Amino acid sequence: MIDEDIVKNNNQTLEQQCASSGMRMTDQRRVIARVIEKALDYPDIEELYKRAIKIDAKISLSTLYRTINLFEEAGLIEKHDFKDGRARIEPIPDEHHDHLIDIRSGKIIEFYSEEIEAIQQVIAKKLGYELVDHRLDLYCVPLKKHKSDKSSK
Repeated sequence: MIDEDIVKNNNQTLEQQCASSGMRMTDQRRVIARVIEKALDYPDIEELYKRAIKIDAKISLSTLYRTINLFEEAGLIEKHDFKDGRARIEPIPDEHHDHLIDIRSGKIIEFYSEEIEAIQQVIAKKLGYELVDHRLDLYCVPLKKHKSDKSSK
């Protein structure tokens, strides 16, 4: 979990962004917003539910689903499909990043590459388009160690 003092987008917490967007903030929505914001991983609905009910046992799964949909419609969170059959939740990041997903362990690594960003622009332009947005998810497995790697150690 991250420190509660860390804030997102325009120096506002997710909870503050919800309120700023005119959303009515119930106690349960506040808990859900805080749980999402504290996550260092990309929790799915079940994991968010487990975390939220530790704080407020009265939160129902249907309340969580409705709140997630409300946050997504307001443009405050994204749902990701990392091909594991679960919708993963992430607050809209302050800065663009892409994802590398280890399909064996499920580990998700955020990264940013100037080279990738530049080549995407070039490709779009060559094809007669202006790139306005993109999402890049790389699915991979760890490199196998070579016999020569073991003998050199």
